[in-house]
Amino acid sequence: MSDTTSVKSQLMEAYNRKAADRDGTPKAPWKVEERNSFLGMVTKRQFHSLLEIGCGTGQDSLYFKEHGLNVVCVDMSPTMIEFCRNKGLDALVMDFANLTFPDESFDAVWALNCLLHVPKAELSGVLAGIQRVLRPGGLFYMGVYGGHNSEGVWEEDDYKPKRFFSFFDEETLTKTLAEFFTVVSFKTLPLSGHLDFQSVVMAKTSILSAGK
Repeated sequence: MSDTTSVKSQLMEAYNRKAADRDGTPKAPWKVEERNSFLGMVTKRQFHSLLEIGCGTGQDSLYFKEHGLNVVCVDMSPTMIEFCRNKGLDALVMDFANLTFPDESFDAVWALNCLLHVPKAELSGVLAGIQRVLRPGGLFYMGVYGGHNSEGVWEEDDYKPKRFFSFFDEETLTKTLAEFFTVVSFKTLPLSGHLDFQSVVMAKTSILSAGK
């Protein structure tokens, strides 16, 4: 297997095993606040459709659906998608590196703590795919842990197999994202330990859309 294929295979196995535990874990208050804030931005713009990538068991997708959005959610883990479907969600087993939706299908994209599993060399391709399925003027939320530049398997991880993570400092991440989107806001939430949480809201502008 290629390195990327191996990373994806191990991630799928790890999350399949942890699906039930993750579904039963309440969401941290700061994550709820992030979600509420993005919903407010989406509602203000009178958006109707939202795609969640790396949706896990669908807690966030269900929240957005219950607040009136037409939601589609995708994840590589079949077990996670089964949890989503049991919640009544439109959920698909799909690699977000290979989104199969038509161009400009969604008003908004939500990605919480999933893009940090993408190897740095692959991130631009993933961002291009997200940019393609987002409508002009649409919003893209990306939340990841980071604060420094590194990538590799997290040896202290209690998941089995251990997961691959890719972290960026703010300058590097902003530069990468700006190739595809207009950064609307970038805020850093200090957390305990050696990582911060990076919360980024971006827009797909007509100028960028015309050039991609």
